[in-house]
Amino acid sequence: MPDHGPASLGKVAPAACGAWRLAALRMGVPLLAATALILAAWTAAGSAKAGFLFGVVLPYGSLALFLGGITWRVLYWARAPVPFAITTTCGQQVSLPWIRSSPLENPHTRWGVAGRVLLEMLAFRSLLRNVRHRWVADEGSPPRLVFRASLGLWVGAIVFHYSLLLVLLHHARFFLDPVFGWIEGISRLDSFFRVGSAAFFLSGIALTAAALYLLGRRVTDPWMRHLSLPSDYFPLYLLLGIALTGGMMHYSTRTDVPAVKAFCLGLAALHPGTLAGVGPLFHVHLALACVLLAYIPFSKLAHMAALPLSPTRNLPGAGRMIRHRNPWNRPVPVHTYGEYEDEYRDKMKAAGIPVERQAP
Repeated sequence: MPDHGPASLGKVAPAACGAWRLAALRMGVPLLAATALILAAWTAAGSAKAGFLFGVVLPYGSLALFLGGITWRVLYWARAPVPFAITTTCGQQVSLPWIRSSPLENPHTRWGVAGRVLLEMLAFRSLLRNVRHRWVADEGSPPRLVFRASLGLWVGAIVFHYSLLLVLLHHARFFLDPVFGWIEGISRLDSFFRVGSAAFFLSGIALTAAALYLLGRRVTDPWMRHLSLPSDYFPLYLLLGIALTGGMMHYSTRTDVPAVKAFCLGLAALHPGTLAGVGPLFHVHLALACVLLAYIPFSKLAHMAALPLSPTRNLPGAGRMIRHRNPWNRPVPVHTYGEYEDEYRDKMKAAGIPVERQAP
């Protein structure tokens, strides 16, 4: 019988303390790295070489790392051999005419595969089916296994990704002159909520709340806390830093927006300018954004480019319609049983082993 008495608590406590120390180390190291980056950017903003660092090295260097890293990863993934369909589905595959199949969940046509990939990219369909289980022990009855969908994770991911998309569209105004009308329309729709003369961008508030939720989920959930690595916390800290510094520039410390737009237009035209007159908070905001951009290809955030190339999603489930043959199979010399019998027929008869056919 397992020991559940007070003595067993002393055995479990050291292991629990060790797990918490490991989790604190995984959370603390990237937090210290993000804090050091913020302090370094704040300090460098007042130096003589800040113009070259923030105007050339960080933006162009991070963009080169992002484009080069994503290109390398896509080419590496595209070269991976996929000799047969390895789709992962939970729907009925097309088989007999009288059995109804799932055209989007388990498609067998290219249009169906395109629809499944789009649903995965736009609605996170597989994440919606993320199911968790736990044992529930009712009084007077044996424990039972209960399944439930992780709706909170799906909602948090939807809010996070779409609010991030809206924030990126807002920032496109700084790199365009004139600005497209549909971008202005999105900005006006997003900032319809006002308190006095200040316009509140709902996408920025939603992005901050969703990032805090995803971070809190990793900290409070024992399983996620055990599985999370420093590389999982670092981009969340960067995103929170970007969102908070952007909100501070918009709502509290008014930044010289024309100077920022002139700087961004110069970057887009490959004529970088200076950030004279712009406070150090914008330097921190820019440094965090550049580091995150350069970090994407070398982290799990590269899933934005991996999803369309995933063979578990972009291949049709037609295993019952088409016999798939591996095109890379080399011809292998075989020795059939008939040839074996022809070669050893006399010895088999001498040993009393029956043969299937007589010698011609």
